[in-house]
Formats: sequence, C-alpha cells, structure tokens
Amino acid sequence: MKIVVMCGGLSPERNVSITSSALICRALRKMGHQAVIVDMFFGLEDYAGDPADLFENLPEIPDVSVGHEAPDLDEIKASRKWKSRSMIGQGVLELCQAADLVFIGMHGTCGEDGRIQATLDLLGVPYTGSGYLGSAIAMDKDLTKRVAATFGVRTPAWETVSYDVDEIPAIVERTKVPCVVKPVDSGSSIGVSIANTKEELEKALYDSRKFSRVVLEQYVKGREIDVAVLDGVALPSIEIIPKVGFYDYKNKYQAGAAEEVCPSKIDPEIERELRAMALTVHNALGLSVYSRSDYIVDENNDVYFIEMNTLPGMTPTSLMPQEAAAAGVDYDTLCRTIVEVSLRQRG
Repeated sequence: MKIVVMCGGLSPERNVSITSSALICRALRKMGHQAVIVDMFFGLEDYAGDPADLFENLPEIPDVSVGHEAPDLDEIKASRKWKSRSMIGQGVLELCQAADLVFIGMHGTCGEDGRIQATLDLLGVPYTGSGYLGSAIAMDKDLTKRVAATFGVRTPAWETVSYDVDEIPAIVERTKVPCVVKPVDSGSSIGVSIANTKEELEKALYDSRKFSRVVLEQYVKGREIDVAVLDGVALPSIEIIPKVGFYDYKNKYQAGAAEEVCPSKIDPEIERELRAMALTVHNALGLSVYSRSDYIVDENNDVYFIEMNTLPGMTPTSLMPQEAAAAGVDYDTLCRTIVEVSLRQRG
C-alpha cells in the first residue's frame, strides 16, 4: 500500500512525533509498504515534483532524537520558507490524496485534537486512529474528565480556569494544595507542574498564562500506571517510576530517566479494574483502533483516571509498544495491526 506517515506539525511535541513516525515508517517499509514520511507543517517545500511520485522514489527517513526540551515553536515557524498562515504545508494534502492510507504519527495540537482527522474525512482519505470528534474531546482534559465521571469513573477533583494576572490571588486563595497545574489541551507533560504550597501554585499560574485554559487538579499520591487499548482489548498495564521528580517531558523521553515495569506488579484485581476502566473511557469517548490512558493507584488501592491519549507515542521509550510487547505483539506487528484495524473501520 501507499502510506503517508504524517508527523511534526506546530506542536510542542513535534520532535516526539517525528521520532515516532520515523520508526513507524521503517516498520511499514519492512512490511513492503511504500511509506513516505511528511512533516505536516513544512510539507514538501524542498520538493518540486509530483507528490505522487514520492511513492515510487521513497525519500530518506529523517533521524531525529527527542531532546531534553520541547522545541521553540516561534523558531520553527520562522524557519518555514512558505510564509503562509496555513498549518498544513505545501503538497501535504496532495500527497495524502495519492495514498491509500495516512498513518497519523502526530502528537498534541494539530494532530491529536481532531482537526487533521476532520480534514482527511472531508478529503475521503482513510487514516489511522480515532475520528475527529473523539479525538477533539479526548484532547480536552476538562471534557474528558466530565465524560469519564458520567460513566462512574473515579477521577481527581478538578477545576478548569481561564484568568488574567490580577485574578491569580483569588484562584490561589480558593484552591487546595497540593495540586497539579496543567494546560487543558497539551501532552507529554508539557507545562505541567505540581504545586505543594500556595507560593508554588501562584508561580505555576503565573507561568501558565500562555495557555488559554488551565486545569487545577487534586494531587493524588500513588503509583503511576498506564493502560493501552488495541483493537478493543486492554493490554497489560505498565508502571512508571521516575528516578527524579515526576513523569515530565524529560523523564518521558530520555532513556534511563524512569523505570518502567510491564506488566505492572500489582494485585490482579487492581489490574482487572485498570483494564476495565481503560475500556470504559475509551468507549465512552467514542475512540477507535487504539489509545492509552493514565492512572494513579493510591495507598488504599483506589484507582484514579487522569487523562487519555488518542495517539500514544511510538518512540523507543514509549509506553504503548512496551505494553504491546508484554502481550506478545512486537513493534512491527503493532504497526500492522493499527493499519489493518483502521482500514477495517474506514477503508
């Protein structure tokens, strides 16, 4: 098949996306597919030929590491040659229309929030993962928690705020600490902080002014555990144990920064509860093909749902490939399954 692996975009997670997509593209080529990787934002600005010809003369797959810090998006914008306000680069949609499938290797805004899914729907191009509506809801932490709570899923207490600087003192006054401060629609723990004191909360709110909305979430101390869903089946859970601090951007993507135990060494009953909860939230949000959800299990073995990821990372240190491996599904087979299930639903 002719497959476009779409990555990059204008998201703080673009480097994670490119790293994931490079591995996905290699796996697809190993299976015999004509796979072409394209950055959604930059597109084909250095290519003057017919986009369809790229499937016959496969370009080199980029080698990009994630790095310790998220990229500077202003710098990324300035480096594009095509000075357009479009989030989609030149030739991207033409390339997608020449393909049999688009494997969405995006993370965060631009790729995981439903907008590119809706675009491909309008073009009539099949793609991997969930549809536009489920993606949009799952990207919004506030909406996701509202839906999950409606289905009886336990989630930490939260408040979602939009504010000006002069409103920060009042928010600090009414908010209990410790709490987690995070943007409502970002991933990879970008912009997330744990405020243990009122002073730390004030600083976190000041630093978060660049985000349109911010979630203030009850801090639940416990074990960090994730559960992936693949083709309607919850995979073995994985426990994340950061060596320093919490599971932030650096600890997520730097090898050795966190210990990851899969399957998790937890009580079988808690494992069953986690998997059932993962399927409940996945289905409640109207997701399809695959997802990964995050949980905290506290000292009383109470399970708290935190958030949902509709396009889990596929880097060497990412959690979903490890969970799939624990279920006997290697990386190449994982990519093949995502392709086959997506085509079954949209082909």
